[in-house]
Amino acid sequence: MELKRRNKVSAEFSMASMTDIIFLLLIFFMITSSAISQSAIDVKLPKATSEQANAQDPATVTITKDGKYFVNDEEIAKEQLENHLVNVLNGNENPSFTIRADENAIHKDVVFVMGIAETHHFNLAIATITEE
Repeated sequence: MELKRRNKVSAEFSMASMTDIIFLLLIFFMITSSAISQSAIDVKLPKATSEQANAQDPATVTITKDGKYFVNDEEIAKEQLENHLVNVLNGNENPSFTIRADENAIHKDVVFVMGIAETHHFNLAIATITEE
């Protein structure tokens, strides 16, 4: 005598729950990505401790808000800045300099000086406000 099972196991897979999960994940990532991009507007410059601020480099490049460049308090034209920095740092075993940029300086002026450091493999430090 052959007995039949009353409960048959279905081999079908329901995709309804999977689409719900994907939809919820999509909404979650859309909300978090927009929140991250909006919070990037409030950028504050880092503050250095007194030990970090005492490091001295042989050269300091100062960039004013009107785009003037100074190397060790001597005004240098933008076109001559690279050659002047190479001459000042030539002979140092660890050539490095510090960028002191006004908070209202144009970003491309700072990137220009950083490009000089990258081209000649100079170490670079960016001046910050000292914590009190």
